[in-house]
Amino acid sequence: MLVEFSVANYRSFRNQVTLSMVASALKAKYPELDEKNLFTAPGDVNLLTSAAIYGANASGKSNLIAAFHFMRQFVINSPKNTERTGGIEAEPFRLDPQTVGEPSFFEVVFIADGKRYRYGFEVTREKVEAEWLYVVPTSREAKLFEREGDDISLGERFRAEGRDLIDRTRPNALFLSVVAQFNGEVAQTVLEWFRSVGIATGLSDMGMRLFTQQQLLDGHLAEEIAALMQRFDLGIEDLLVEKVPPSSPLLPAHASAEMHTILEPFLDLVATGERVAVRTIHRRVDELGQTGTEIFDLDEHESEGTKKLFAMSGPLVETLRNGEVLVVDELDARLHPLLTREIVKLFNDPETNPHHTQLIFATQDTNLLDNRLLRRDQIWFVEKDRQGASHLYSLAEFKVRNDASYEKEYMQGRFGAIPFLNGLRQVLEQG
Repeated sequence: MLVEFSVANYRSFRNQVTLSMVASALKAKYPELDEKNLFTAPGDVNLLTSAAIYGANASGKSNLIAAFHFMRQFVINSPKNTERTGGIEAEPFRLDPQTVGEPSFFEVVFIADGKRYRYGFEVTREKVEAEWLYVVPTSREAKLFEREGDDISLGERFRAEGRDLIDRTRPNALFLSVVAQFNGEVAQTVLEWFRSVGIATGLSDMGMRLFTQQQLLDGHLAEEIAALMQRFDLGIEDLLVEKVPPSSPLLPAHASAEMHTILEPFLDLVATGERVAVRTIHRRVDELGQTGTEIFDLDEHESEGTKKLFAMSGPLVETLRNGEVLVVDELDARLHPLLTREIVKLFNDPETNPHHTQLIFATQDTNLLDNRLLRRDQIWFVEKDRQGASHLYSLAEFKVRNDASYEKEYMQGRFGAIPFLNGLRQVLEQG
C-alpha cells in the first residue's frame, strides 16, 4: 500500500513535490465515495484507492511517473552494475545551473506486512550520495539504516542482516538492494514491495502486453482476463494465445535503455526467439440466426483501443487480485471515456477491489473530474512555472463547493494546470 511518493531535482521537478494517498478530512458530496474510495490501512491511516493526475501537455505528469519508475528500477537493478561509479540514469533539473550538479531525491512511504516503512535515497549520475530506511513497528519511527556517502550506520533492527555487507556496497549501488541480494529479511520485504508495484509509462504498452500474454500462456488468471475483456463490451467472447516462430525482432535497434529496462523481465522470451500470437474469438450469426465463431488476429484485425485494453487486462486483474499498486501514464489514450471511467470504478468499488489495490494514473480525460466518481483529494494537478519547473498540488487545497462542477471549473482555468493558447490563433493567422 502506497502512502506517499516524493521527488526533487529530477527532470522537470526542481523542488520537492509529494503525491499523497492519505485521505484528507473532507467529506464528499455523495457519502458513498467516503465509504468506497478510501480504506483503513494498518496503523489506522485512511488511504485512497485511486488518484488522477491532470495537467497540460509537457507539464510534468509523465515525469512524475517516470520518477517513480526510475526509483523502482534502481532499487531492483542497482547491484547489477559491475562498475564502481557511474551508470546511474538520474536526470537532474537542467534549467537551473545550480541544480545540474546536485543529487536527485526520491522517497516513498508504504505499508508492507502490516508495517509502515519510509525509504529513500539521493543520487547523482556517478554515485549514491545518501540513503535511508525507517520503520514504524508500533507508533514511533525507528531507524533501520542511514547512509551518507560511504558511511553507513545501522539501527538495532537491521544490524544482523546488514553489518557484514557495508564493505560489499559499491558507491553506485543501493545498500538496501545489496542486503536484499544476500537475503536480508527486512531488505527483501522492501524490495518485494517495489517489485509488486506495476508501472506503465507512456512510452509503450509493450511491457503490459507481454505480461498479459505470459499470464495467458502460463494459464494464470486466464478466465479472469477473458472475463474482463468481455466486460469491456468489445464483442470478444474469448482469447487464444499460441507461440509462433519469430517474424521480426521484438526490440528495434534504436530501442532506448529505458525500453530495455521495461522489458527486462521478458528477456528470456526474447532470447529464445519465441513470439506469441493473440487471437480474439467473436460470435458469428447468419441470416437464419444460427451462431458460430470467428477468430481474428489481435494485431491485424482489432483496433488500437482493443489492443491497449488487452495489454492492460493482465496487470488490472493481477493487481486487483493481490492488492498491489498500479501506476499508468496516459490511461485514457485510445480509450472511450466510458471505458476509462469503468476502469477507475473497478478500483473505487470494494466488490471489485476487496484487497484495496491502488490505481495512480495520468490523464487528460476531463469527464473523470466528477464529484460522483472522485473525491477532491483524489484529483491532482501538475503545472509548470515560468522557469520550467513542475509543481504538484491537489484539488483538496482549493476551497471548492461539494456540488461544484470540477470539470467546468478546471476547463475555465480556476485550478491552473491547463495550456495557455491565447496567441495560437494569431500565430496561425500570421503564418
